[in-house]
Amino acid sequence: MSSLTEHPEIMKQIVTDNYQYPRGVKTVDDPSFLTVHMDSASCIDDIYIQIRIEDGKIAEAYWHGSGCAISMASTSIMTQIIKGKTVEEAEAVMAEFGRMLDGKPYDADLLGEAEAFANVNRQPARITCANIGWRGLDRIFKEAAKEDRE
Repeated sequence: MSSLTEHPEIMKQIVTDNYQYPRGVKTVDDPSFLTVHMDSASCIDDIYIQIRIEDGKIAEAYWHGSGCAISMASTSIMTQIIKGKTVEEAEAVMAEFGRMLDGKPYDADLLGEAEAFANVNRQPARITCANIGWRGLDRIFKEAAKEDRE
């Protein structure tokens, strides 16, 4: 598979499409969902991430809130990528996304459409926006692991 970075027009289209028509937007009032609220002091981003883990896999992943185009598109893509994955698989995708945002080598195949944010590291202030949903997912996983240990 070729890297999306070879096709900047497609990268822009992916971000724009996921901002204008976000996927995974839903508010769930169900205690079986793990929920985290994320906001940013440096941008207008204010989102909630909600996931339900069943049999070790992410059965459902949703988000809702408001934010800039980068945060909303990135979170939209994230919820689609992680559905059906194990927590460990989702953590691997998160790690690759972080490497990409840090400008380090990454596995484009693992990231899929999330690679559309590969150039965000050229604008350091936008890294926080691209990463807010992913940091929320990481927080959910850490809180779930802590609860499992207790």
